[in-house]
Amino acid sequence: MYEYLTGLITAVKPTYIVIDVQGVGYQVHCPNPYHYQVDRQHPVTVYIYQSVSDSDISLYGLVDEEEKQLFLQLLAVSGIGPKSALAILASPDHQGLIDAIANNDVSYLTKFPGIGKKTAGQIILDLQGKIQQLSLTDQVDEVTDHQDEPALLDALAALRALGYQERVVSKMKKQLAKKPGRTTDEYLREGLHLLN
Repeated sequence: MYEYLTGLITAVKPTYIVIDVQGVGYQVHCPNPYHYQVDRQHPVTVYIYQSVSDSDISLYGLVDEEEKQLFLQLLAVSGIGPKSALAILASPDHQGLIDAIANNDVSYLTKFPGIGKKTAGQIILDLQGKIQQLSLTDQVDEVTDHQDEPALLDALAALRALGYQERVVSKMKKQLAKKPGRTTDEYLREGLHLLN
């Protein structure tokens, strides 16, 4: 089992990053791949969860130990798999998630793709009282490179990959296009904020 990988980010795609660890490229699925930038000079550490099934072995990457702990707690809920947990954690407001669980806020949880009332209720039932008030902080570094339309298209592709329906993504495109000059990460965060 992997705890973390430290290496160079060689690719950033809508659903995953590629991290090169001493010449081996690992495909790592992330809640928000655009948190990372391709950088072949400065190594980064990504906290890892390895999922093994009959037909697949996948790696899931989290920003820090606290986010990984929250991811593992979500996986402990009946009906939540790694992809659903990633979609939930794609929202930058992790404290809002923790508060929603603590306050029985089913409507907040059903805003995430693939989470219906039954699953939201199960999340609350399984995690209420167990989920700690994690000291989750937003550690995403602001990207200053100017990106325009390609950044928006990448962010929309990431929303689709997270499971949001095409009609919702199309609506989002109109709203996000009014804010040119943002990075993919900023567009994605803004889109998730509007959706939630």
